[in-house]
Amino acid sequence: MSETQKVLLVTGGSRGIGAAVCRQASKAGYRVAINYASNQAAADALVAEIKAGGGQAFAVKGDVGGEADILTIFETVDRTYGRLDAFVNNAGIVDAKARVDEMSAARLERMMRINVVGSILCAREAVKRMSTRHGGPGGSIVNLSSAAAVLGAPDNYVDYAASKGAIDTLTVGLAREVAAEGVRVNAVRPGIIDTDIHASGGQPDRVALIQGTLPMKRAGTADEVAAAILYLLSDAASYTTGAILNVSGGR
Repeated sequence: MSETQKVLLVTGGSRGIGAAVCRQASKAGYRVAINYASNQAAADALVAEIKAGGGQAFAVKGDVGGEADILTIFETVDRTYGRLDAFVNNAGIVDAKARVDEMSAARLERMMRINVVGSILCAREAVKRMSTRHGGPGGSIVNLSSAAAVLGAPDNYVDYAASKGAIDTLTVGLAREVAAEGVRVNAVRPGIIDTDIHASGGQPDRVALIQGTLPMKRAGTADEVAAAILYLLSDAASYTTGAILNVSGGR
């Protein structure tokens, strides 16, 4: 099968790492489904950009924090492209900088609902479409973890770090569960990446403040993370599953 026939869904695909994945995947020949939660303008602009470059893409709204929206996202891909070959479990949130003894139950529930439960439910729907056990053609899943999963993010967001630790476990367990069913499951662990996720967590200047302390003395880019994701999705990684690739500049 040529790459031009393959379909990729990226959750949280309208900005940051997700958008970089969509752009690179389109250039590699994938038809791209770009999920977004609320920023339709950004998603539509990315679709237009991909189409202007000769690619195929469409945007689908849905919040991965709710099962009904997750089902709608995947069903829309079914109707639009009729198949799913690759999935990037990218959507996630951070919250304001806080110690654990300052965190509310509501904050923790939202964090785990979106970053953990949502990611597992999305993986469930991807497997239902890819696995040979369900009549699928096989496929590849890449989950977005974080260097915080192993560093713990003390005094910043231990809850976010814990949610990404769960993604590491999901990756290893699911990879072994579906390895004989034609589905590979891997993850990337980005470090400090220069995207607007820091602003969404209330620290818009975080990269500038800490990049001098990083081993490579700079933050990473969304394109650098996307390149690793595209490798793991591709046939070049055909014997790689259950792997967690650090894209953290040595952090």
